[in-house]
Amino acid sequence: MTDGKGDVWIAAGFSEIARSGVEGVRVEVLAKNLGVTKGGFYRRFKDRAALLADMLQSWSEGRIAAIEQQAALDGEGARERLKSLIHLYSERTNTEGMGIELAIRQWARSDAAAAAAVASVDSARLKNVSRLYRATGFEPDDADAQAFLFYCFVFGQSLVFLDRAQRRRAQLIAKSAEKLLDEKV
Repeated sequence: MTDGKGDVWIAAGFSEIARSGVEGVRVEVLAKNLGVTKGGFYRRFKDRAALLADMLQSWSEGRIAAIEQQAALDGEGARERLKSLIHLYSERTNTEGMGIELAIRQWARSDAAAAAAVASVDSARLKNVSRLYRATGFEPDDADAQAFLFYCFVFGQSLVFLDRAQRRRAQLIAKSAEKLLDEKV
């Protein structure tokens, strides 16, 4: 990881990966977007591969920390926390965040390091949400399956029916969320 001075390059890399995939994360493009010379990049990173490695580490650490924080009960019941998570992920559309997620997943199809980062994030997400379902009374295998459905919904709903009227889309999301929160599935 960088010493903090490379954070601006990592942020620029994330913006570019969301826009054009990992192929678009090139030193020249980032330098131009930041309005600086390529020399500034090489004072912070050995090469493009080092930047990409730091981006993967930053992404995976950030996503894991986020789900651990979001799934923490903090005095709230597990069912209420699940409802809050559904609301969090379906209420607002973070197009850049989703672009980054999709680009990293596409990258993972051909790169072992990206695949490992995605696997660690998926594992943490599923573990935390499964823990919430177990706390609502689900058996471990059923909790794992419900957590899997939860994430299929969370990511899927952000990709489909974007052209539907907002009210109808909100109704679909609310009805789907009810199903995810049913005690008898």
